[in-house]
Amino acid sequence: MGNVIPEVTLNDGMTLPVVGLGTYLIRGNTGVNSLLSALDLGYRLIDAAYNYENEGTIGEAVRRTSVPREQLRITSKLPGRYQEYDKAVSTIQESLYRAGLDYYDLYLIHWPNPSQDNYVEAWQALIDAKKWGLIRSIGVCNFLPEHIDRLEKETGVLPSVNQIELHPFFNQEEQRNYHAEKGIITESWSPLTRGIREIQLPELQQIAEKHNKTIVQVVLRWHYQLGAVSIPKSAAAVRQLDNISLFDFSLDEADMSIISGLSFPEGRIANQDPAFYEEF
Repeated sequence: MGNVIPEVTLNDGMTLPVVGLGTYLIRGNTGVNSLLSALDLGYRLIDAAYNYENEGTIGEAVRRTSVPREQLRITSKLPGRYQEYDKAVSTIQESLYRAGLDYYDLYLIHWPNPSQDNYVEAWQALIDAKKWGLIRSIGVCNFLPEHIDRLEKETGVLPSVNQIELHPFFNQEEQRNYHAEKGIITESWSPLTRGIREIQLPELQQIAEKHNKTIVQVVLRWHYQLGAVSIPKSAAAVRQLDNISLFDFSLDEADMSIISGLSFPEGRIANQDPAFYEEF
């Protein structure tokens, strides 16, 4: 029996576990085995993308696991090059064909690509795909408040989720506050920044020793207490288990303040500012 991960309820009524599994570069049969390991441990949220080229791997794991499909939350994402309405519709269908799934639980626009100015068309495609039963819940990634405001103004529909870069070096306080005001769940990509070595800091080590936990567990607990859903990536079972062993301790206000205080304005990992960044 796997671990039970708490859930949050989205603005459309669907639930998401507060920790999921990131799957970038998890592919092929070894990827399927890693996913099956995670599902056995209790993971129920699996985060993929069209551009990760692993939707087939995800679908194969869904078919092989003994976990009932209705308990899973499978995510994929629309790439930037297919944001015109007709292309977006066919790409959503292709995502499902690749995975061999009847529906995605969550489908996101991967980046706004504002210079192309097609993201409202893409959003309308997601709205329609949800009406057709191809998607249960629709959201976005890396959208700034002005992008989301435009979606709401032009379609009347807010995303359920905005998946954004969020880690101790870039805590996204203003964006998270905006999400809270709009009833949008914040989901954290790269929640551990570039990797474990990056967060081996004395401040975090002291907090970890205080709670008899690892630095990774402390950082992921910080995400949880911020109200964010995190999707750390790991192919190894031992780290997968560590990444969901978060719910038997709490960080106090001082701990939270220290971790949040590591943030700085230029803290993005690769300078991928959604106001300018373009995804292919």
